[in-house]
Amino acid sequence: MAQEKTGGGYRQELKRTLGPFQVFAISFAFISVAVGIFATYDEVLVSAGPVGIWLWIIAAVGQTLVALVVAQFAARIALSGSSYQWASRLGSPAVGWWFGWLTFCYLAVAVVAIDNALASQAFMPLAGMPADEDTARVITLVVLLVQAVLAIVSTRLISWINTTAVGLELALVVAVAIALVIAVAVTDIGSAANLTSRGITAGAPDYFGIGGGLMIAMIMGLATLVGFDSAANLAEEAKDPYRTVPRAIVGSVVAAGILGMLFLITLTVAIEDIPRISHESSPVAAIMHDRLGVVAERVLLTAITFAFFGAGIVVMVSCSRLVYAMSRDSRFPAHRVMRRVNPRTRTPIPATLLILGLGVVLMVVLPGAALLELITASTILPALIYCATIVLYLAVRKRLDRRKGAFDLGRYETPVAVSALTWTFLALFVLVSPGEARTSVVIVAGLLVLGGVFFVGMLAFDRRALDSQPGSEDDEDTFAH
Repeated sequence: MAQEKTGGGYRQELKRTLGPFQVFAISFAFISVAVGIFATYDEVLVSAGPVGIWLWIIAAVGQTLVALVVAQFAARIALSGSSYQWASRLGSPAVGWWFGWLTFCYLAVAVVAIDNALASQAFMPLAGMPADEDTARVITLVVLLVQAVLAIVSTRLISWINTTAVGLELALVVAVAIALVIAVAVTDIGSAANLTSRGITAGAPDYFGIGGGLMIAMIMGLATLVGFDSAANLAEEAKDPYRTVPRAIVGSVVAAGILGMLFLITLTVAIEDIPRISHESSPVAAIMHDRLGVVAERVLLTAITFAFFGAGIVVMVSCSRLVYAMSRDSRFPAHRVMRRVNPRTRTPIPATLLILGLGVVLMVVLPGAALLELITASTILPALIYCATIVLYLAVRKRLDRRKGAFDLGRYETPVAVSALTWTFLALFVLVSPGEARTSVVIVAGLLVLGGVFFVGMLAFDRRALDSQPGSEDDEDTFAH
């Protein structure tokens, strides 16, 4: 019997088990709008005041433009590795390697960031545990281990967890929004005037300036509405990927943007005492406690904990698939080991264990301040990756084939891509302009230098891996005119 091919000239090793909603759930779980708002709403209140929530709309529109361009690639090249594969096949293997390295750095750090936030911001308050960094690190290590075991056991199991997490999150956001509206209407506590209030930032200097409070509030949308391309990282495990993956990419951003804005409006209107809520370590939980009581607050924390877990496991799986994809092309350290797929589970076990190992190292070795700076730096990486992806698309779009029935912007592709590129330049400017971002910029530069060292090593000792593209002859007619 002939061995099934992926469509990229590779032997099909990963099992296609993901249906349309499961693919959507992967991207939506990575975005995790409730988790993103839960983790960043305090920053908006402190830097820009309640009125800062309206910047979410700008971020949602901008990220939707980016998602439309990413979906154009996903509709034509359905391989694990997403932008790494697109750049390798349509640019050059060397260019693709840099896409892969940046994405790997982002995902590897994001796993730790999400799981550490799960421990400190959701699970510990839910369990009534006092804030303690060492305790949070131990819990993070346990969560990483559980996620790695689940990721190794079965992709189908992961998809079930994500589907459940997404369903719970959708229900949570809608239910909380309705409950808060009813509570405000019944008690007459809260005010629509909060939506235009600067809160504790009233009179703050440089509020409207470059790097000022209003600009900093944009980070909520930029840090939350990312990772929608994670569905493309699992394209080789999706059914009918040329249709389901692009729809999941765009649909997840649109759904998260709309639900997030509704959630933010209801939360903000429900605030009774803006100064007090602004100084809470978890203002979302505090608002829930004030308006809906202790039981509702604990339900929220339980749901948020599960949503954090679902988001973390999606990132871990996405990162392992990227490592697998790069190793399959002999372009990742220890690639002979990292490209192995277990014949029984049909999952890349060594690549998954690598992500677990890196998480353990970051948790055990880095001091608190350094870990925080590394996590902050990870917000710059996706904007950089998306910007480079759009530049690549504008450079190669005329060579892209149009698959019948697949997602296609048609005559709107150029204006959408140009608008998306303009937005990513603005997003990068917003992320690097605050004075607090200097250390994060240095960390990103350090990661680039580290990648450069390995890249030079490949040029010197394994040049062949960067001179040829597996499956390129098979796919010449598939990917380009």
